[in-house]
Amino acid sequence: MHFENPIKRRQSRKIWVGDVPVGGDAPIAIQTMTNTETTDVAATVAQIQRAQDAGADIVRVSVPTMDAAEAFGKIRKEVNIPLVADIHFDYKIALRVADLGVDCLRINPGNIGREDRVRAVVDAARHNGIPIRIGVNAGSLEKDLQKKYGEPTPAALVESAMRHIDILDRLNFPDFKLSLKASDIFMTVAAYKQIASQIEQPLHLGITEAGGLRGGTVKSSIGLGLLLWEGIGDTIRVSLAADPIEEVKVGWDMLKSLKLRSRGINFIACPSCSRQNFDVIKTMNELEMRVDDIRTDMSVAVIGCVVNGPGESKETDIGLAGGQPNLVYIDGKPAGKLSNETLVDDLERMIRERAASLDEERKNLIASDS
Repeated sequence: MHFENPIKRRQSRKIWVGDVPVGGDAPIAIQTMTNTETTDVAATVAQIQRAQDAGADIVRVSVPTMDAAEAFGKIRKEVNIPLVADIHFDYKIALRVADLGVDCLRINPGNIGREDRVRAVVDAARHNGIPIRIGVNAGSLEKDLQKKYGEPTPAALVESAMRHIDILDRLNFPDFKLSLKASDIFMTVAAYKQIASQIEQPLHLGITEAGGLRGGTVKSSIGLGLLLWEGIGDTIRVSLAADPIEEVKVGWDMLKSLKLRSRGINFIACPSCSRQNFDVIKTMNELEMRVDDIRTDMSVAVIGCVVNGPGESKETDIGLAGGQPNLVYIDGKPAGKLSNETLVDDLERMIRERAASLDEERKNLIASDS
């Protein structure tokens, strides 16, 4: 079923993280962060490549020491996705990774130290043509703000952010993006709404320390969904106590659900009930695993009975309506019957054939337009 996306994106300044545009009219970028030891170059490279295969646009890497900075330089040579270096306290690390090919520096100007050190980092970013990400977190607010507000609040997050922004403004460096994260949904959403109207720079969204795979997905989906619905947000990271690849997958599912980006299969599946004519849950679990590699933008309906099955199937590229026998639709039209014994095999084959056909159609359309 088709319904126009009502979301009107906030207009922001466009910056570039490597070859990925952030802000302006650019698609919302999906980011994750490695959780390997950065000094373990092989493990970190492998995780970055897995994240890229899953659809990450940008990957952040923690660089807490100078040894990690040297390792970062080796990692940079092994991967071709934009990398953000996460740096705290030691400005010399920022200077080093700037020379080693980093695509963005994630810092808090306030914890870098004296203004001459901040200036050195900004000069290095300017010289190398790389942006800065200011990261404000409710768990690490300045002591005077904790005393002033008594506890983290949206106003405290915004005041902290404006302090950092003022530093970059004085240094005439507008190429930055900003995040204001808390583990509390209401605080995070309120803070982003406040700052969105005060600056022109792109905003990186996240609910920090959201939780494990299930709880963190729910919390992040609610918080980020509220902001994205209002057009706020230029990059996102779903922070989960889970494999970083799951963060990327959840991020894509969020953007696909809001029709902000498209990639891979959008499954429409019923929760199953006693009317089902095949095991919907088992079929979906196996099917999702088998076709996880498909990147073609397409929709597939898997419905266990004839109550909603035909209607949903007629709005998709491939649809299955459970019955006796099961009915399959291609591009909304009846295309045959499938038995339960070979159901998943047949569906996988049909999905791959349809994906190849759609890819060819889009390739020919692009060629004719050019």
